[in-house]
Amino acid sequence: MSEFAVGEKVRIVLLPPYLKTADPMPMLRPQSLLAVGDEGIVTARNPGGTWSVRFENGAYLLDSQYLEPV
Repeated sequence: MSEFAVGEKVRIVLLPPYLKTADPMPMLRPQSLLAVGDEGIVTARNPGGTWSVRFENGAYLLDSQYLEPV
């Protein structure tokens, strides 16, 4: 499992089957909102090894397997 620092820039290397928003009340969204190669900023580490990442079109919870450092 990769470790990222809060504030670190990351890139999507693989799209998950769906996206979960990083809101107080998370919602599932289609994977088409993001594309491989999109870059975002890590805003938090969450329980279970997920990361909150802020992209241009919103913040999502992603596992480290879908991310790489920029």
